[in-house]
Amino acid sequence: MSNKPTVACPTCKKPMEWSPANPYRPFCCERCKLIDLGEWASEGHKIPGQPVFDDVMSEDLDPSKTRH
Repeated sequence: MSNKPTVACPTCKKPMEWSPANPYRPFCCERCKLIDLGEWASEGHKIPGQPVFDDVMSEDLDPSKTRH
């Protein structure tokens, strides 16, 4: 019996051993990791709250505020 904890993969819910031998932790495999990444990229997963924009970065996007 292993002393390593078992956790559920966040994507497929399959139980997996939490081990340094698994490079995809907390996911069970690369496929589940990429599915999760795709959900974030398509805004399927979101962190609640108002968007936060960095004023310095937003100036870079506004052509009327170019500094020459």
